[in-house]
Amino acid sequence: MWNPFKKDTKDKNIVKDTKDTGVVKDTGNKNSTKDPTDPKNMGFFSRMAMKQFEKMSPEEQEKVMKKALDPKNIAKNKDKIIEMLDAMEKSGQMDRHQVFQIKKQLGLL
Repeated sequence: MWNPFKKDTKDKNIVKDTKDTGVVKDTGNKNSTKDPTDPKNMGFFSRMAMKQFEKMSPEEQEKVMKKALDPKNIAKNKDKIIEMLDAMEKSGQMDRHQVFQIKKQLGLL
């Protein structure tokens, strides 16, 4: 019978250390090497937003992106954007150079 509380040791990121004490170690994030733009790796609302965005006409997509990247909106949400970029750098999703480039493009330096 299936037990929802049983740990899945078949996961590739979990390694059983048999030399010392038999302790199970987690060797990393499951999605660390996967593509974040793949819908399978997204949350529910991210998938819904992506599907809705893909259904839009190219003109409407451009209009939405212009509105999202408007300097007023960027200035309004500057704290959240910087916090999110720093968190992504710490988690290893982006390197220091990528974060610098994004901040430079958005005028957050």
